[in-house]
Amino acid sequence: MKTVLNWSSGKDAALAYHLLRQGGVYDVRALLTTINAENERIVMHGVREELLDMQAKRMNLPLKKIHLPPSPRHDLYNHAMQQALDELKQEGITYSAFGDIHLEDLKQYREDQLKQAGFEAVFPLWKLDTRELVQAVEEGGIEAVIVCVNEKFLGKEYLGRKISMELLADLPDGVDPCGEYGEFHTFVYNAPYFSSPVAWKSGDVVHKVYPSANAEWDTGFWFMDVLPAD
Repeated sequence: MKTVLNWSSGKDAALAYHLLRQGGVYDVRALLTTINAENERIVMHGVREELLDMQAKRMNLPLKKIHLPPSPRHDLYNHAMQQALDELKQEGITYSAFGDIHLEDLKQYREDQLKQAGFEAVFPLWKLDTRELVQAVEEGGIEAVIVCVNEKFLGKEYLGRKISMELLADLPDGVDPCGEYGEFHTFVYNAPYFSSPVAWKSGDVVHKVYPSANAEWDTGFWFMDVLPAD
């Protein structure tokens, strides 16, 4: 079944691809990623577009990018996604895979939108235990580091930490092992299906606040810039 994988550059998408390859049912033909057109970085993760390109090259998969303005309107996002899906459908791709684990409302939204586009959603990690998923990441040879943390849950000292069972022992109570509720985001620099590791080095650490209509919901994030080491 020809499939596009929604690729965030992080561990959940990487593990989803790992499981899809093992399952032998879904044939991932392309990666799909949303990019902040203003700073040329992956939305939410803050990873540079050139590092995304390096990942796709090592996976030997075509990469389709959706460039969007910061905080795009809902209709603009849907239109851009519909256009990308229409192009993929012309290539015979009718399944769309995600690394979502627990968020019911997000899953329902994805399924509804994809159905309108003539696609079926696939969730290889759905409802799996997140602690066991971290173990699967480590044992499966997927190597990832934390590049973004929500300051409501974690301090900037977690930036650069490698995803492992050792990390779980240090996470505060209430933080999901996979950061499923937005506590942190990651960058994958190596996996069994990479032709070679992505050589990287840490750059500047920056703090950004994303305001909302209700100031009580304003959220600050710490980002670690990731640079190609070559």
